[in-house]
Amino acid sequence: MTIQALPYILLLGFLFGSSLIASRFGVGQFHPITYLGLRTVLASLSYGAVYAISYRRRAWPTNLQLWRHAIVLGILGTAVPMVGVISSLQYLSSGVAAIMITAGPALTVLLAHFFLGDELLTLRKGVGVVLALGGALLIAGRGESGLADVGQTNPIGYALIFTAIVFGSSMTIYSRKYMRHYNSLDVASIRMVVATLVIMPVAILFIGIDLRQVDNQGYFSLFYAALAGNFVGMFLVFYNIKRFGATAAAMTDYVVPVVAGLGGVFLLGEQITMGMVVGMGFIMGGILLINRPRRRPYLRPF
Repeated sequence: MTIQALPYILLLGFLFGSSLIASRFGVGQFHPITYLGLRTVLASLSYGAVYAISYRRRAWPTNLQLWRHAIVLGILGTAVPMVGVISSLQYLSSGVAAIMITAGPALTVLLAHFFLGDELLTLRKGVGVVLALGGALLIAGRGESGLADVGQTNPIGYALIFTAIVFGSSMTIYSRKYMRHYNSLDVASIRMVVATLVIMPVAILFIGIDLRQVDNQGYFSLFYAALAGNFVGMFLVFYNIKRFGATAAAMTDYVVPVVAGLGGVFLLGEQITMGMVVGMGFIMGGILLINRPRRRPYLRPF
């Protein structure tokens, strides 16, 4: 990783972390499914605007095979994880949610060992996986919620966040296996549109769009999370991977919990406990081991 990547890593970590804070605030005024449906609509419109503005250079994707894979990714890798994460914010602080999500790459590494022949588990990675997942289980086992007015969290919160992690990690493996050769913008656009077509009808038919309790701050949280997290953030992910590489892009995982944790404390009155700090330490240590490049053997000059 080069020093030039640092500002982009910090910016992306801020966007994702602050989006979690905004979503934690938003679910206090919106039903989580309604909030998420409106958020994906705004993100989809933003992607559509990109194609509309650059229609002479980039046409809307029509490849049927791309659509088949992207539909699977949009439902199982976008709609389900987003519903899990946003719904969990009814029971968990943005800081706890961010810490738990950070353990996701460890599960991805474990799944890659079994489903991707070129990403086998080494001893170092295995120790990292155990540390990271152990840290997440430590936080869950202690019942940490991160909320000032909640002593012991509702287990539903952890069930939702773990469901999001499992589906998200599984679909990461799916995309690596079947979608490596497709354009990142096309994949991101289709999966967001598909997620919208899944979530928004559920919100309309079974929950309703009741905005009477929403104030200006609630609308701001909605627009901010949609644009910062789902639109600008996704573009920056692709940019970081292409310019600086996957290792630099993965460093964002270290920034998001710090932003979400501290921002939640100062803006939403959330808490950071010693159990959360210890659990995050295990997770960060595990992810660091997983992402540490192999040392090349030293060749003595003659």
